[in-house]
Amino acid sequence: MTQATRPVLSQISDYEIRLLKLFNTIVECGGFSAAETELNISRSTISVHMTNLENRLKLKLCRRGRSGFALTDDGAVIYESAKWLFSKLEEFRYTVNELHEALSGELKIVSSDNIWLEEEFSLVQVFSRLAEEAPEVNVSIDVAHMTEIERRVLSEDADIGFVHYHRDLEGLDYHHLYKVHCFLYCSDKHPLFNESDPQALEEQIIDAKFIHPGIYTNPETSAQVQGLQPAARAYHYEPRAALILSGHYVGFLPESFAQRWVESGRMKALLPKQKSHHLSIAAITRNHGRQSRLKALFLQLLAEQVDI
Repeated sequence: MTQATRPVLSQISDYEIRLLKLFNTIVECGGFSAAETELNISRSTISVHMTNLENRLKLKLCRRGRSGFALTDDGAVIYESAKWLFSKLEEFRYTVNELHEALSGELKIVSSDNIWLEEEFSLVQVFSRLAEEAPEVNVSIDVAHMTEIERRVLSEDADIGFVHYHRDLEGLDYHHLYKVHCFLYCSDKHPLFNESDPQALEEQIIDAKFIHPGIYTNPETSAQVQGLQPAARAYHYEPRAALILSGHYVGFLPESFAQRWVESGRMKALLPKQKSHHLSIAAITRNHGRQSRLKALFLQLLAEQVDI
């Protein structure tokens, strides 16, 4: 009589799920070193956890060493299977929450920086209404680069993303909220600050050290950047402002963000009629899979704020 083969993994505990989440984070970061910051643990601890996971699964999941990080064939299968598992767990969480009369759970939001206190669109009011209508909901907010925001919404690591609209990516829905007006600024320490001749200013701007935002958000932005001399790169507004205030660079900032320094005399918009463009701010959501009541409520509150 043939004896039945004992399964390698008889059941999946919380510990295995934690190890699989760690493994997926390592894969998405591209290796152990890059995952240290994301996981907030040391490389040696990551290595111990990975060894434990491989021992439990009795599979070699990746190769790591001087040649770099690479998935094995088995590792690629486990990575895709774990992503499927996490999506089903998230779907189960949504289902349970929706069975309750009161909304509960966590709303995970990831966004670009400096959109939260815009006078053009009151997210303060949106969150105030969310707290009133769903008081048992917890809100988690992270700030990330635009491509990272898109990735996290697509992979369901986040429910809602806020981005500067620059493209229509397959798998995402875009909910346009408002526009910001951006101008080219220099500080009072910069040689161009006191230049009053528009023609001379236009000629000198071409040679000024320019802070590139790191992405091309739309054709209007691309046209404004063309011909300038990139000497620094900063996606987020705060480091961009710091470079401008140093007196050695010029760069684009939203008018509302730069206003505090303009009013104090520390910044000035250069050729505002020629050197300006608009950025559209949009909320993004995954356009397939189940949509929770919580996400639907938040999108409704955003839409109502747009109409005000």
